[in-house]
Amino acid sequence: MVDSGPGLRSGATPLAVRMRPTSLDEVAGQRHLLTPGSPLVALASDRSGESGSVSVILWGPPGTGKTTLAQAIARSSGRKFVELSAVTAGVRDVRQVMEEARASRDLYGLSTVLFLDEIHRFTKAQQDALLPGVENGWVILVAATTENPSFSVISPLLSRSLLLTLELLTDDDLGVLVDRALDDARGLAGRVELEPEARAAIIRLASGDARRALTALEAAAVAASQSVAESDGETDAAESPKPVITADVVARAVDRALLRYDRNGDEHYDVISAFIKSVRGSDVDAALHYLARMIEAGEDPRFIARRIIVLASEDVGMADPTALGVAVSAADAVQYIGMPEGRIPLAQAVVHLATAPKSNAAYLGIDQAIADVRAGRAGPVPKHLRDAHYPGAKRLGHGKGYVYPHDDPIGVVSQDYLPDSLRGAVYYEPTEHGNEREVSARLAKLRRIVRGGR
Repeated sequence: MVDSGPGLRSGATPLAVRMRPTSLDEVAGQRHLLTPGSPLVALASDRSGESGSVSVILWGPPGTGKTTLAQAIARSSGRKFVELSAVTAGVRDVRQVMEEARASRDLYGLSTVLFLDEIHRFTKAQQDALLPGVENGWVILVAATTENPSFSVISPLLSRSLLLTLELLTDDDLGVLVDRALDDARGLAGRVELEPEARAAIIRLASGDARRALTALEAAAVAASQSVAESDGETDAAESPKPVITADVVARAVDRALLRYDRNGDEHYDVISAFIKSVRGSDVDAALHYLARMIEAGEDPRFIARRIIVLASEDVGMADPTALGVAVSAADAVQYIGMPEGRIPLAQAVVHLATAPKSNAAYLGIDQAIADVRAGRAGPVPKHLRDAHYPGAKRLGHGKGYVYPHDDPIGVVSQDYLPDSLRGAVYYEPTEHGNEREVSARLAKLRRIVRGGR
């Protein structure tokens, strides 16, 4: 029978919730936000709840302690504490909190701490409803979000709040949490043993997320307890050996590390940015790493393929003209065969691009040409280049004086192609990388002939 006593309660409150710190002193990590005199420390240390404090917005990945910090403040501060979730609360709920907070301030001189989880889910109207309370000091807002507040929080609310950024927990921080949960009476209370390799595996799988670390520890503890119960059969529980969490137990209990990757959030943009910069920087191993992260997180392979095609032209370009064909072929292959096999042509294309010589000359050339056009530096098309096939065109001088290059022995002739106002303009400047080394030498000759030595 599975041990369901204290510390291994599979159907009770999750370990991550039971181990939530009761004060700021117990918080692991985020030391940059918890220095003496910092806004969070000042808010928590005000036992009377009468002094003013600034509203704060806590921005960081899941499992870094946003809710933990808010609740630790609530337990430490003498202020009234109200918690709302943007998932369930509406404008009416917010206005009710504002009214009650104003009454508490006017009647008792006591301010209210309003913890609002997932504020990025609030509509503009809901966020607008917070403004009077924050501006007039009826509430001290402690809001949490996993998305960039610059895009998800209205400007008036941002300007009235202090933005605090939470960082991923370090391995040392996670180690402190795991060790505490292993021995603390609120946690596993020393009922299981954790081998060093298993501890390291849990920390590695957590990827800086405290909640994930404690969830993995709890799952492994239950698995280890089940193994002992099954091997002992009906043996008296008092005589059973203490369950031991090994690396194998962790591997069975936690199938894989769940990537912190929200296809609509910051991590999506951070990973694709790192992927692009790794390919551009010719680090094939880093490029494959970020490709793997996107694939494992369930990113749309068409999105990945599109980015690879852009990379082939923007960053490889004429240094390796075959790169674009490889990228397009990989995109077609993904469409044909789907995933997970599509990872193979994607990887081939990434390796090709990352190891190819690089040039952004074509990309810079078209951007400079577009800049000239947008600035009005265009000018009329020279008459000898204009269409001379429609009736009356020749009477207007269209096509007159045009020299057909194929009639020339070398296939290139001296002739003006740019508008007069742009005569001599240079947009494409090849590098000396890869294929562009040959292009550079040939282009110099072409320009001398075409422009008549200009």
